[in-house]
Amino acid sequence: MSNIVTHAELVRRITEQVARQIGDEVAQPQAAPGGQKPRASYDAQASVRAEAEGRCQIFTYPTADRDLKHGFIPIGVSARHCHVSPSQVEILFGKGAQLTPMKPLKQPGQFAANETVSIIGPRGRVIERVRILGPARNETQVEISLTDCIYLGVDAPVRASGDHHDTPGILIVGPKGHLAVDRGVIRANRHIHLHTTEAATLGLKDQDRVMVKIDGDKPVIFYDVQIRVSEKFSQEIHIDTDDANAVGLEDGAVAQIIFKAEDITVCGCKH
Repeated sequence: MSNIVTHAELVRRITEQVARQIGDEVAQPQAAPGGQKPRASYDAQASVRAEAEGRCQIFTYPTADRDLKHGFIPIGVSARHCHVSPSQVEILFGKGAQLTPMKPLKQPGQFAANETVSIIGPRGRVIERVRILGPARNETQVEISLTDCIYLGVDAPVRASGDHHDTPGILIVGPKGHLAVDRGVIRANRHIHLHTTEAATLGLKDQDRVMVKIDGDKPVIFYDVQIRVSEKFSQEIHIDTDDANAVGLEDGAVAQIIFKAEDITVCGCKH
């Protein structure tokens, strides 16, 4: 009987063993199999992972030329979030409440607010701590991924921001009140923000559609990416977390707009 180990003790021993192994790996990095260099952390500008793993690079331009005039755009990964009106802020957070900036976003004047809400789908499932983006807007809009839709039981279509026709609603819950909105839940389409001068540099105009190539663990070409042009915008492509996770990239990576057939080449290494 003395040899019996309780579940709690077993968990403790396994935890200590894993912690020691992790500590050893950090202290003594192991060489990659086959004498290759250890896997590098992701660097979108240089496609380090592709080089370290011996696979082809998909970008046809050298790092020094990966700029706007060659069609390279920073990537912003858009996590689930919502937009609400000033009056709805008061319903959710109390009379006189206003959105307070937590951090600025890439688009001028826009920010991630300190305020968060919970959203509840028709199945009764809840996603908590959904960030509100500011400043407040005229209409409610909830932007979620397909993964979120499946979990919540919401059939949200792919839409451009502000296009709410045939979109479902959802329950939004704050610390002081709730909103039962009957529409406005979308999966945001892939789109690129460009200032008017940046669009002119690329020869693009508002509402154009382009193909975009993105490097990562699983490189990809995205089709039907919407161009949005305004004097209030700054160059950035927006994709959601499902897209970003599928490619295997991090916020701050770059994408290449495809302008000619050579840009579609599978290999930028000229092998």
